Amino acid sequence: MFITRNISNKSKTNISLSNFYRSFGSSGSLLKTKTSDEIWTNAASNISWSKPYKELVDISNLPFTKWFRGGEMNTCYNSIDKHILDGYGKQLAIIYSSPVTGVTDTLSYEMLHEEVCKFAYVLQKKGVNKGDRVVIYMPNSPQAIIAMLACARLGAVHCVVFGGFAANELTIRIRDCKPSVLICTSCGIEGSKVINYKAIVDQSISDASSTHVVDTCIVYQRPQLTAPLTEGCDVAWDDEMSQVPTSVVSDNLIPCVPVESSDPLYVLYTSGTTGQPKGVVRDNGGHAVAVKWAMEKIFGMFPGDVWWATADVGWVVGHSFAVYGPLLNRCTTLIYEGKPVGTPHAGIFWELIERYKVKGIFTAPTALRAIKMMDPEGEYIKKYDISTLQMMFLAGERSDPASLQWAEEKLRVPIRDNWWQTETGWPICGNMVEIEGYLPIKYGSSFRPCVGYDLRVFDYEENIELVTGENGRLAVKLPMPPGFMQTIHDNDDRFVESYMSSIPGYYDTGDAGYIDEDGYVHVMTRTDDVINVSGHRLSTGSMEEV
Repeated sequence: MFITRNISNKSKTNISLSNFYRSFGSSGSLLKTKTSDEIWTNAASNISWSKPYKELVDISNLPFTKWFRGGEMNTCYNSIDKHILDGYGKQLAIIYSSPVTGVTDTLSYEMLHEEVCKFAYVLQKKGVNKGDRVVIYMPNSPQAIIAMLACARLGAVHCVVFGGFAANELTIRIRDCKPSVLICTSCGIEGSKVINYKAIVDQSISDASSTHVVDTCIVYQRPQLTAPLTEGCDVAWDDEMSQVPTSVVSDNLIPCVPVESSDPLYVLYTSGTTGQPKGVVRDNGGHAVAVKWAMEKIFGMFPGDVWWATADVGWVVGHSFAVYGPLLNRCTTLIYEGKPVGTPHAGIFWELIERYKVKGIFTAPTALRAIKMMDPEGEYIKKYDISTLQMMFLAGERSDPASLQWAEEKLRVPIRDNWWQTETGWPICGNMVEIEGYLPIKYGSSFRPCVGYDLRVFDYEENIELVTGENGRLAVKLPMPPGFMQTIHDNDDRFVESYMSSIPGYYDTGDAGYIDEDGYVHVMTRTDDVINVSGHRLSTGSMEEV
């Protein structure tokens, strides 16, 4: 069953696969009239540049690619200041809902600007300047976003570590990125349990001190737990913010620092096969262009829309589509601290959609499975008016057909899977709804490659490109589109070895699957999860599907 609802003022047409490919050729692309360069040139025109770029893309040193070479901009300016200057300062930027604490809050773009400027002043007083690294260890909260944007305002590089990670994981990241300042909350909330974040931070700073000393720790004290502060190192967020002169905001004493397009915005660590996490470095210019473009073209979200990415800000989805994507595109982003079930019930998603008039939601198949298990008949869905919801997007793992079909039936809106990675920063594959309309679903597929991704399938031994329908390694032909990682932090050699050496001229995604006769991509497993039995390669995804 294929159910749709109009998603914008633009007309959408549902068409069968056969008609789609008959109309637009075997490639199935509606983008034949434009080259990829034209698309990215147009997308870049929607970003404010303090200095125009000289070259769209520099591929003289592949696999290292620089987009918008020579251009200067600031991600914080494009996320906040630009919208205020355009007259939208009163629009809501952030809605915060924390059922685990009972706290709700809202911040307009003007209010967010004030908080970010004040905290950037605090960071500057603590010696944070352009290029410095700052570790953020906080739960899903406005303070985490304020800290991220304050770093971006100064041209500093933030490294958000998922709140609740064990001390050893935090220690590894401190040692690798060598922050000048660490920002944390006194605690996090997991269901009804209070987690002492400050104790974890203290242990990590102590363990890392043999190779790197953290001079300053800024602590946001939460009412659920007040953490003791170490004199000479720790300072309280609220105390520091209360001492910021009013002139900092009124006289714009902390203007946005222009940075090169290729300068790093953040480092985000992903798991490493050797046990040593890889610090993915994301640039400013390419990232801003890509995630703003994706908000409209892939997710169908426009300025003023209310959008909810349920991911924690500690993950890449949180970075790209809970924080930067919606703010760059002048949307209102809903930040949620809680679980899909149990905080307080299995209908909390639908309750918040009704309350805040959410247009689009991005969540994980895991969340759907949890809700389905607790509410298989969708009784909670019936209790709420979710008529504002026009689409749901899934990512984070393979979407099992049963859960996707359940969501289609109960929610009666299009459900769209997409596939991407921390390294890519935005979807490799998905339904570009504002370009292609709603493509027909193939359950188990994450749709077709998005603009800029020339995706191929190779065998496991000899780098032979495979034909349609054959299972193998999924790889993207270089150069990668804007928004892709620049390198691994402080380790160019590992970047090349990990991603670019196994199939020369290609980015090896580390995922395995196949592309079918209609160009739909089916991601079945990680390449190191493929099971070899008597010469036959069996993917865990294929077995799960059976």
